[in-house]
Amino acid sequence: MKRTDFAVCLNRYLTDYMVNVRGSTTRTIESYRYAFVFLLEYYACELKIPADAITLKDFTYEHILCFYVWLEKERKAGISTRNQRQSAINSFSRYLMYERPEYLPEYQKILGIPLKKGPQKEISYLKADGVRLLLEQIPVDTKEGLRDYVMLSLMYTTGIRVSELINIRVKDISLSKPYTLLVHGKGQKNRFVPINAAIVQSIQKYLHAMGYEDPSKLDNWLFINHMKQQFTRQGIDYIVRKYSKMARKVNPDLIPDDMSPHKIRHSTAMNLVNSGVDLIYIRDLLGHVSVKTTEVYARADAKLKREAIEAASKELVPIQDAEWENDTGLREWLKNLCKPAP
Repeated sequence: MKRTDFAVCLNRYLTDYMVNVRGSTTRTIESYRYAFVFLLEYYACELKIPADAITLKDFTYEHILCFYVWLEKERKAGISTRNQRQSAINSFSRYLMYERPEYLPEYQKILGIPLKKGPQKEISYLKADGVRLLLEQIPVDTKEGLRDYVMLSLMYTTGIRVSELINIRVKDISLSKPYTLLVHGKGQKNRFVPINAAIVQSIQKYLHAMGYEDPSKLDNWLFINHMKQQFTRQGIDYIVRKYSKMARKVNPDLIPDDMSPHKIRHSTAMNLVNSGVDLIYIRDLLGHVSVKTTEVYARADAKLKREAIEAASKELVPIQDAEWENDTGLREWLKNLCKPAP
């Protein structure tokens, strides 16, 4: 069977370009691959073009735009999922601009499709009292409990992602001053973050309990599950939810119902913002590529402060009518403002 130009380019993009040129992680490549699985499904179901018959002439602005709509209507994809699929399509389009420039105008139109914006969700997070209550539920007198305490403490004091937590090896921890942790971040971007001195003793106890002081175990995963294997994201999620459920029974006002590992990261960022820490430092700690990503926490903090001020001011400042309501001249001017000129 003769391979189409689309099939050849897509194969090279996923197996060569993303691996050898971009240096993408396996997880990123897998995510992008799913985007094209759905794209092929769209072509087959809606356009009646089977996967082995798609050509670059079929890779058009109109088809791709309809594909995004199809993702939402037929596949019930949320806005973030749609935008993730679009990022994969955009990356492939940029690759094609250099591989097959004869279709350059079409690729430019595809890249011009804006990402879809959705309503900004309020950031749910734990305040310091909530974090303290959560950690108090962990029985540190057992090896498993000590492990869980160190995991959650590290997550909060460093703001690391779950994917970064489960990829820590023993050698990444440095307990000589200054205490630091080597974090293997997204996109193979490593960074050093400080370890809070308050949890160093707990980390040392955990390393001793696990026998990790042995130099031959420096390459071992720092945290392993009950099967003696590297933790999964689902495993961390289970642990966080388990202790959150226990803490909620003590004080439900301090622990969100939908508690998750990522909310611990939100808690780190929001509590740092509330403490007046500069956004640049928070960006570096969290491993954000741009400070614009970090600004969402500052905006959320400003909103909370404004709502608190407004709520407090209701009791202090009497309600006043708008000045224009009592100013007949101004009111008439406003009424006539949008009237067409004669």
